[in-house]
Amino acid sequence: MTAIKHALQRDIFTPNDERLLSIVNVCKAGKKKKNCFLCATVTTERPVQVNVVKVKKSDKGDFYKRQIAWALRDLAVVDAKDAIKENPEFDLHFEKIYKWVASSTAEKNAFISCIWKLNQRYLRKKIDFVNVSSQLLEELPKVTEESVPSGENQSVTGGDEEAVDEYQELNAREEQDIEIMMEGCEYAISNAEAFAEKLSRELQVLDGANIQSIMASEKQVNILMKLLDEALKEVDQIELKLSSYEEMLQSVKEQMDQISESNHLIHLSNTNNVKLLSEIEFLVNHMDLAKGHIKALQEGDLASSRGIEACTNAADALLQCMNVALHPGHDMLHAVKQQQQRFSDLREQFARRLASHLNNVFVQQGHDQSSTLAQHSIELTLPNHHPFHRDLLRYAKLMEWLKSTDYGKYEGLTKNYMDYLSRLYEREIKDFFEVAKIKMTGTTKESKKFGLHGSSGKLTGSTSSLNKLSVQSSGSRRSQSSSLLDMGNMSASDLDVADRTKFDKIFEQVLSELEPLCLAEQDFISKFFKLQQHQNIPGTMTEAEELDGGISSRQYNPGLLQSISSEKDMIRQMMIKIFRCIEPELNNLIALGDKIDSFNSLYMLVKMSHHVWTAQNVDPASFLSTTLGNVLVTVKRNFDKCISNQIRQMEEVKISKKSKVGILPFVAEFEEFAGLAESIFKNAERRGDLDKAYIKLIRGVFVNVEKVANESQKTPRDVVMMENFHHIFATLSRLKISCLEAEKKEAKQKYTDHLQSYVIYSLGQPLEKLNHFFEGVEARVAQGIREEEVSYQLAFNKQELRKVIKEYPGKEVKKGLDNLYKKVDKHLCEEENLLQVVWHSMQDEFIRQYKHFEGLIARCYPGSGVTMEFTIQDILDYCSSIAQSH
Repeated sequence: MTAIKHALQRDIFTPNDERLLSIVNVCKAGKKKKNCFLCATVTTERPVQVNVVKVKKSDKGDFYKRQIAWALRDLAVVDAKDAIKENPEFDLHFEKIYKWVASSTAEKNAFISCIWKLNQRYLRKKIDFVNVSSQLLEELPKVTEESVPSGENQSVTGGDEEAVDEYQELNAREEQDIEIMMEGCEYAISNAEAFAEKLSRELQVLDGANIQSIMASEKQVNILMKLLDEALKEVDQIELKLSSYEEMLQSVKEQMDQISESNHLIHLSNTNNVKLLSEIEFLVNHMDLAKGHIKALQEGDLASSRGIEACTNAADALLQCMNVALHPGHDMLHAVKQQQQRFSDLREQFARRLASHLNNVFVQQGHDQSSTLAQHSIELTLPNHHPFHRDLLRYAKLMEWLKSTDYGKYEGLTKNYMDYLSRLYEREIKDFFEVAKIKMTGTTKESKKFGLHGSSGKLTGSTSSLNKLSVQSSGSRRSQSSSLLDMGNMSASDLDVADRTKFDKIFEQVLSELEPLCLAEQDFISKFFKLQQHQNIPGTMTEAEELDGGISSRQYNPGLLQSISSEKDMIRQMMIKIFRCIEPELNNLIALGDKIDSFNSLYMLVKMSHHVWTAQNVDPASFLSTTLGNVLVTVKRNFDKCISNQIRQMEEVKISKKSKVGILPFVAEFEEFAGLAESIFKNAERRGDLDKAYIKLIRGVFVNVEKVANESQKTPRDVVMMENFHHIFATLSRLKISCLEAEKKEAKQKYTDHLQSYVIYSLGQPLEKLNHFFEGVEARVAQGIREEEVSYQLAFNKQELRKVIKEYPGKEVKKGLDNLYKKVDKHLCEEENLLQVVWHSMQDEFIRQYKHFEGLIARCYPGSGVTMEFTIQDILDYCSSIAQSH
């Protein structure tokens, strides 16, 4: 191992100015044994750097190479695995853990001991040695720089290295002395024993000289001893003086201790006084209410703006004093308790005074607002509450103060406000709806005709009578229109349109007046009573969608305010109590409009849907949104009832047996309904409801047209079907209703089919014998007889054909066509104006039959020379002259 150590020092470390201090032969734990050396080295230049170097034998030769080096300062832990038993394994913890197995335990211990000594010598950061025997960690005496002789080589860094390494080089002075001695003795190198003996003799001579010198200096030693005795006596005297001084200083020390203790007590007292002053200042600054504030709370004028502002500031100051966060123990002070009681009394007194004043303001507002109702009684407008709201909003901050300090009185004021305002709004709204009903019906006498009291504006009569009137609304509307038509020159349709437009304007004005009234009141309640309006959660259903209408499901409960958890619900309940009459009055107004004209439900559905959509965009959960939504349910019911009534009237239609049918009443009514609906529902939100109604109505029209056509005795079935489906097709084509495109095509097909059927049926009569003759010919051909052999049949020979043809000369044909024209004219109605269309179709069909007969004659009677006694041109002339003559 020594040879390897010298070889490594020479080949690897000396070129790098490093000194090798310890070496251990190791291999990695748990792997194939590839031996290498761990070396502990230090640099020869300052500052000294200590490294642990891994050296490995090269694979290509016998020389060694430096593989990796770690700085000793990066070593965190040295783990020897076992401090008692011999174990060659050990771990070095650098940036990661390296596990090694030494070739022997002695080498491992020597290496760890060297690492420990280098750590003690050079590193400030101490390495942790785990599972290492205490015998290996014996600390060597530290050699200071001053203890090194001046001539010693400075490259040697300390005495610890002599213990680590026994080899030490001679310094320059030692080498010089040896060279001088060897030059004085020429045979020093050739005869070492003689040289050593000479040195021994010279050393003995020197020792003798030293002994003689010591004995010669005995006198000086005695003098020195005497001086030492005198010095000891002086020391004793100094010690006596120091003892006396110490006694004197002891008394001074006691006095200083007393002074220090006194100073400490004074400092403690000053500290306590400062803290006490701080606490008193805190209480005075935070729990002292100004006299001006106290006076404002006790006597402040709550009627003037300046007084309200002073009371508001005083109430805020009082609230701050009452809500101050006291330090621990303050609440046990008598003065603090007194002040808190005084604040409570002030709060109670001012809360009573504020509640009383606001109650008086509520009552006064009811009286003042009642005096203005007369001027609104003749106009369809609601009184404006903005001045009242503006005056009350001056107390909004005081209401917030009252809500946070005395919720009982705040709740009492809320109930009183609802009681007073609900009565006021009830009077205003009922008078407002009374004016609306009078304007809808025209005069007070007419309003009585529809079941209204002049004073209250409420609908009279039982529910059954109202429903009966609703069912008969279409008939009553027409009877009214016809009776009024007799008194003037206006047509019934114009009169209906005027009445409906008037109703639409009145209904829109009613909703337009109610909407800002409710929104203004809700906004005022939120601001005055300090309640937050929260938007409804998207995706939740409104009450109009959940309920089927009616106010009974949400009647006001007097104790409900205590159980409401959210301020949004509190606003809603207050609005329900204040405007509890709006929904019944709207329902009564809707019932009246439905009584006057069932088609008014179309106007109401569009208007109400628009206002509900607008209200839900503002706040889906607001009172206005839910109330209008509930009323919209009623309007939708009336609309559905209107559709059902029309379908029922179709089914109940009875036609006269003595007069021709013409355009059925319900077909004309559908045209009127569709035209009105399209004008009303243009760009409306609820177009889907109308489309569903269209489908129901048109199917009912189709079914009942066919039913009436089957029951008709005076007018042929094909004429009834043709005229009415032509009218339906014309109506749908004009209105261009997208959802009825399929029905429009169906109506056109039915009209075309029945027109063709009627034409064919009617044309069988003018040339009846000729028709029968050629039907027989076709029957023989169908039985298998060849066409050219038909003329050999006795009943269908040429003579019989000529006989039949002679019965229909041109004059007779024209006469037959004229009779046919008159008959068709009797069948068809004037309003549909289909006579010329039907006559033209008959002309085409007659010509087709003529060509058919000519073809049969040519095929079945070839070469016979038999022809009809009139031509196609004759037919055209006959039809044209007949049409012009009529």
